[in-house]
Amino acid sequence: MANLDDLPIPSITDMTPDEAIEHLRQLRLARRTPSKPTAAVAKRREAKASAKQPPKLSADQAADLLKLLEEGL
Repeated sequence: MANLDDLPIPSITDMTPDEAIEHLRQLRLARRTPSKPTAAVAKRREAKASAKQPPKLSADQAADLLKLLEEGL
């Protein structure tokens, strides 16, 4: 079974302070998320905003619809 000693990455305790700081800086930069949304996120937001709105119902139409739903049960 593999353990930590088998990894090809040198230990941070074996590095000089400058090397360790640079290594940690590179790790932090690699994990940052982009500040602007991706095209897929923008497309979903656009689709959500342009979703079809339900028609406005009058009180009589709403009552008729409720009757139809109750009959179906």
